[in-house]
Parts: sequence; C-alpha cells; structure tokens
Amino acid sequence: MVEVTKEIVAITKASKIIRSESVQTLWSGYGEIRRYFLEGGKYTSVIVKHIQLPDAKHHPKGWNTPLSHQRKLKSYQVERQWYQEYADKTDAYCRVPQSYHAVEAENELLLIMEDLDASGYPFRLHHNEVTLDHAKSCLSWLAHFHAKFMNTNAKGLWEVGTYWHLETRPDEWERMENISLKNAASLIDEKLQNAQYQTIIHGDAKLANFCFAEDGTVAAVDFQYVGQGCGMKDVAYFISSCFEEEKCEKYEEELLQYYFSQLKNALDNTIDFPEVKKEWSEHYRYSWADFYRFLDGWSPGHWKMHEYSKKLTQIVLKELKVK
Repeated sequence: MVEVTKEIVAITKASKIIRSESVQTLWSGYGEIRRYFLEGGKYTSVIVKHIQLPDAKHHPKGWNTPLSHQRKLKSYQVERQWYQEYADKTDAYCRVPQSYHAVEAENELLLIMEDLDASGYPFRLHHNEVTLDHAKSCLSWLAHFHAKFMNTNAKGLWEVGTYWHLETRPDEWERMENISLKNAASLIDEKLQNAQYQTIIHGDAKLANFCFAEDGTVAAVDFQYVGQGCGMKDVAYFISSCFEEEKCEKYEEELLQYYFSQLKNALDNTIDFPEVKKEWSEHYRYSWADFYRFLDGWSPGHWKMHEYSKKLTQIVLKELKVK
C-alpha cells in the first residue's frame, strides 16, 4: 500500500503536513484528488491524485463492464505518461500543472502535482457563468496546445484521443437510438482519423477542466484522455461544455475565427496554416457529430443533444449520404 504522506514529505522536503482537503472523488469510485497543505520545504501545498482500483466497479451511468474498467485503467497510465514525457514541453500559453512525482503499486497510482490554486489559477467556472471572453481564453490555450504538438507522435498516449472514441465505446454504440448516425459512426470516425493535420489533443477539454487566473488567463488539468487527433475534437467539445444551443449558434463564427487566429500565431511557419484551417473547419461539424454519436448511446436526452448539435450532425449525415 502506498504511504501517501510519506511520499509527499519525501518529495517536497516539507517539515510536516498541516492538513488536507478533498478536491473531488474520481469517477466510478477509483480514488480521490486531495490538496495537502505543507509547512517548510519547497511548496505551501500540492495536489495528490490517488488512484485506487476498486474490487467492485460501480458506474454512475450503469457502465461497469470489463471494457470500461480496462479503458479507465489505461487512462491513468496515459495520464502518468503525459506528465512524465510531455507536460514539460508546454509553455505559459498552454499552462499545465508540473508533475513532481509518481508512485505505482499493485493496484494504486499516486500522482503528486503542482497546486494551480497556489500558483494563481484558483477560479473554476460553471457553464452558466462563462462569458465569451472566458471561452476565448480557453480556446487560446487549446490553439497554443495544438500548435505546440502539431504533427507530434503521441507515443505512450491514446492512439486516438478523447474518452468517447468509437473503438473504445462499443457498448454505447450498440444502444444508439439514432440509426442513421449509428450507421455513419465508423465513417465519421474514419474522416477524423484520416485528417492530414494531426496533433496531440487534450481529449476532455471541458470548461470544468480549465482553471482561471485573476487576469483571465487559464491552465488546464485532467489528462487521462490525451492523445492523437484533430484539434477540432477539443474545440467542439469545449464549446459544447460552455454554451446552450442558442449561444453555440450565435457565437460559432466568432469563436472559430478567434481559435484559428490564435492557432495561426502559434504555429511554426513550416506548417501550412491555410491548409490546416481549411481541413479543420470542415472537421468541426464532424467532431460535433462524433460526440453526438457518443451521447446518443451513453445518455439519450443529455442537455448537449440540442438543435444546434443535431443540425451539424444532420449536415454530416447528408454529406456522407447516409439515410
């Protein structure tokens, strides 16, 4: 069994741990994220993600199959790999927590990380609070992140980033109610996977995974589903997490133009930006349709299955000539 406090003190050189508080429990009872307050040593506080694999799996949506368990196990291994091999390649424009230490035991994984609250990113937003400027700050983060890893081989990460990737979600696909979309699922997936311009995507770039500073700049957390992909998967998913259908429609052009302006500024000049924009602009609606496909099988009636996402999905189905 991993001795959490012993590991924290050893890594941080703290004289003692003053107290700790729960940040959140992990999905499906796989452990907890806690903040530890320290005295002496290098840091005043650290975040500890303690993954403990349960004997009995319970899932809030009823998904407790061996496949979902294996997917979750891999996600934690991917996150460890991300922090060990990739996180230090980011910069101030796509800020992530620093990783201090990782410990793995038989059925446990401990990640000791920088506390972004203490580093000046203490604010979290609910989608009812988010403004256009907030959304643009996050899209700027995504643009710089995608530019930083454009054409990078995502070795050790997910071969196809995102938690809703079709190949890892056969149970949800089986339960789909939208038959046309079900029939088109593999074609949509193929379209996105065959994008000429691939990068490393966050894979779970929802509003809740962004931490805001007083000046509006952001950092991002939770890299369990980071991997190879078209950047539009992150963009579409992020916008879906911020706005209801009316605002998705209203702000679509402004948000996409802003993202692409940031991407253009961040990309290496060896990359043909007009070609990236041309391809990814088309892949935006395919990314929406891909996520809509997942929701249809996972949680029919979800609030994100609104007319805007339905409209983009219908455009995709028409383009693919699927009835």
